[in-house]
Amino acid sequence: MQRQIFVTSALPNANGPIHLGHMLEHIQTDIWVRFLRMQGHHVVYVCADDTHGTATMIKAEQEGVTPTELVDAVREAHLADFNGFLVEYDNYYSTHSEENRHYSELIFSRLQEQGLIYTEHVEQLYDAEKGLFLADRFVVGNCPKCQAEGQYGDNCESCGATYNATELGNPKSIYSGTTPELRKSEHYFFDLSKYTDFLREWTRSGSVQPEIANKLNEWLEDGLKPWDISRDAPYFGFTIPGTEDKYFYVWMDAPIGYLASLQNLCDQRQDLEFESFWSEDSNAEVHHFIGKDIVNFHALFWPAVLSGAGFRTPSRIHTHGFVTVNGTKMSKSRGTFILAERYLANLNPEYLRYYYATKLSDSADDLDINLDDFVQRVNADLVGKVINIASRTAGFLVKHFDGELSTEPHDPALMQQFTSAADSIAEHFERGNFGKAVREITALADLANQYIAAHEPWNMVKDPEYKADVQPVCSQAIQMFRALMIFLKPILPETARRAEEFLNVAPLQWADLENSLGGHRIKPFKAMMQRIDAKQVEHLIDTPDQPAPEKIDPQEAPASTTISIEDFNKVELRVAKIVSAEPVEGADKLLCLVLDVGDHKRQVFSGIKAAYAPDDLVDRLTIVVANLAPRKMRFGVSEGMVLAAGPGDADIFLLSPDSGATPGMVVK
Repeated sequence: MQRQIFVTSALPNANGPIHLGHMLEHIQTDIWVRFLRMQGHHVVYVCADDTHGTATMIKAEQEGVTPTELVDAVREAHLADFNGFLVEYDNYYSTHSEENRHYSELIFSRLQEQGLIYTEHVEQLYDAEKGLFLADRFVVGNCPKCQAEGQYGDNCESCGATYNATELGNPKSIYSGTTPELRKSEHYFFDLSKYTDFLREWTRSGSVQPEIANKLNEWLEDGLKPWDISRDAPYFGFTIPGTEDKYFYVWMDAPIGYLASLQNLCDQRQDLEFESFWSEDSNAEVHHFIGKDIVNFHALFWPAVLSGAGFRTPSRIHTHGFVTVNGTKMSKSRGTFILAERYLANLNPEYLRYYYATKLSDSADDLDINLDDFVQRVNADLVGKVINIASRTAGFLVKHFDGELSTEPHDPALMQQFTSAADSIAEHFERGNFGKAVREITALADLANQYIAAHEPWNMVKDPEYKADVQPVCSQAIQMFRALMIFLKPILPETARRAEEFLNVAPLQWADLENSLGGHRIKPFKAMMQRIDAKQVEHLIDTPDQPAPEKIDPQEAPASTTISIEDFNKVELRVAKIVSAEPVEGADKLLCLVLDVGDHKRQVFSGIKAAYAPDDLVDRLTIVVANLAPRKMRFGVSEGMVLAAGPGDADIFLLSPDSGATPGMVVK
């Protein structure tokens, strides 16, 4: 049965750039959404920028623009970063919108009609130098519970306590650094305490993870207090109906941004109805993905507000932990506060998508980016295991069998292991246990590689007795590769697209696992992913003062030091024909090439294994440095060097002369 599902990621603040901590949540959400769509479910995924508040107003003032100009520019920058990491929203909107104003006012009026809104004069911290009341996050001081210094005015990051800003010890305004004074002001409150029993039941209904429910119970046991939902002018946001100088607190209208973004999308698409997702009797599912630092707003205030205003409550709130780098909090001083833009200037976004997936579970545990582990997992798992299955076998099928796959599996029992794993892997994806799903997938990749190594198609093709078996063996390898790409597609959408092109199939769906590719014709294999170079990772953790490196067009790359014509004349380049190509046992990157250079043959070791299947190279013409001194290696003697272009690994391209050239010709 097709499920109707509405999904959101938490709204990024419009006051700063996107970093890898933000990306965890949006990648996590995107993987889950892509998986559900591959299952055939109807999923709507939206997000928006969280734009309102004093911080936005101050930031705009500093940059000499209006708050609206600021949030518009930031939204475009945020969306570019998310798109760069292949996160696909149905709509990415803004809380500073007419739709958001409409639903904020509607919810407020409904709560007011239910007698859940009241006003009260409160003492509030006031920055006399700046002439404004200080919102909770704009005053720091000592936690009233544990005395930790430098804590914000709403909750302590050290002990987790919540409190009023007025309870802080030694408070300081983050704007002026002065000690604020107390002033009275009339504020609007939502009577959250009336929803204590409702929230006790809701938080234990499976709508949040057990450990989150336990944390929320601490607030419930302490007794819920009325929630201050207003802020004083000057403030960037929406005025409360019937007032001129009172504004909705940002945490009142921010989650309403989920509704506003959906409404904006519904106005663009005739196939969507807002009420089908958010009416009280909706049969659809609503899922929020958030960090644990904002769980009280999403799992206490938000369900209570929705219930009081006559909307349905979320089906589930998926909470994740914080991101650390090499075991410590992201730090600008250590160079580990990595911006999304900087990452994208250096590395493939799918590397991080995969690495996050290997570490994500259905718990709210923190996740550490260990950079050495990051390199190892990507290189070993993706390039060395998964992609290697196709690169090692496709060439034999294309060259000897016109790319046509056998009609029947060579090893039906092994093939059944792949299809039987689908239910277990799907369950892990559904529950958010992406790490468990990846472990099952890579275990299957190991089986596929063991199967290929056991049959050695590169040797079978040379033996007339076994050559006929090459097609079924390599066909099964391709079938297993397709299954792995189906499993990995939610994580690696771009690699999956390249795999679909190679396999010559329509976009892969989960149900395709039940269908064989027997008798189908594939295309020639092209490199899908390259290994990470350690130097690329080093660029991520340069000193923070250094800007992200610009992407350089290879055509515009600076030339190396010039040489004289006499120097060049010392190099003897000749046309060579590749007579044979073999993997080098014990070497990850090398192929052993036997070259015909006209009057004799010679052996050359070349680091092109990741880019070429050995059988594809036989009879090909290339260029060799013929007068290079022989080099003794532990595998044997290399008598020259073949020329290739590219950064290396899978992205390297062997140079070939034009048609008509013959082995032994001198390159002039």
